[in-house]
Amino acid sequence: MQQKKGTPLRSDAQRNRERILAVALTELTQCADVPLSVIAKKAGVGQGTFYRNFPSRESLVLEIYRHEMQQVADSAAQLLACLEPDRALREWMDRLAEFAMAKAGLADAIRLATGAPGAQAKPGHAPVTAAAELLLRANEEAGTIRPGVTADDFILAIAGLWQLDPRSDWRPRVTRLLDLVMDGLRAGAPGR
Repeated sequence: MQQKKGTPLRSDAQRNRERILAVALTELTQCADVPLSVIAKKAGVGQGTFYRNFPSRESLVLEIYRHEMQQVADSAAQLLACLEPDRALREWMDRLAEFAMAKAGLADAIRLATGAPGAQAKPGHAPVTAAAELLLRANEEAGTIRPGVTADDFILAIAGLWQLDPRSDWRPRVTRLLDLVMDGLRAGAPGR
């Protein structure tokens, strides 16, 4: 029996779902065709609970992708609520890098899930673009970045994230790359 869209899950069901997603992210990043029974066992749920939440490998992989992307997108407003706009943007960029590395690690699983005939399409990146736009506008209003930078400009500027190997020591390179992007955004800012 599948949960109806829009119906909130009970707290224990929500915890099970979150645990499955966390374990699946780790396992599928390491091996794209890990058996679903292994994920269920490591998540501490039975087969019935697993398949009630994710009736297929495709639905699991696409939900991981969507869930991780939404987590990153949602964090933009949370960061703006407690940090100065430029600090919120820079911290959000780090979270986006974590997502990029998870996505790269999941690339094989995503390809397998979306490559079959009749498979669902990979979710679009609209939530991340909207979050970038929110952060950029807050920074523009604060005078901490140059005016007129669009979310599309920003996404193109950080596209190098998706070229890094998630199995490498990527963190130092990401820090340098994102610091360069941040320096470029600050150049010409009216508040500087």
